[in-house]
Amino acid sequence: MAFIFKKKKEKDISEYLSEIERLKEKIDELYQEIEKLKEKEKVSFKKVGLVRFNPFQDLGGNQSFSLALLNEVDYGFVVTSLFGREGNRVYAKPIEKGNSIYPLTEEEKKAIKMAKHGKNNNSKTTGRGNSGTH
Repeated sequence: MAFIFKKKKEKDISEYLSEIERLKEKIDELYQEIEKLKEKEKVSFKKVGLVRFNPFQDLGGNQSFSLALLNEVDYGFVVTSLFGREGNRVYAKPIEKGNSIYPLTEEEKKAIKMAKHGKNNNSKTTGRGNSGTH
């Protein structure tokens, strides 16, 4: 059995240069994709604050809540659900730069603050007897 070994053809400098040029173009494309992802990331929700509470004295269980979802520059919304004996009410308010054009309850303010500062330990507020201004 005979083995025939062929020498590899050595690449000349022009082949290396064209390969380097192709890689540079690919790197430029990747940088452009990274920049697009950075822009998308700015508007995605990444800050979350949740406050559970009891708005009525006669109900327990902290079944009501305020949930704030904000992006990198504190734009987003806060949703509040008030659970009562007669039913459930849900309110949503837009948030721009950490504030809303609508009046915010203490629980909503707390949820927004938690989202802005990255503190969410599912805190609870009880016995407020205040459904707030929605």
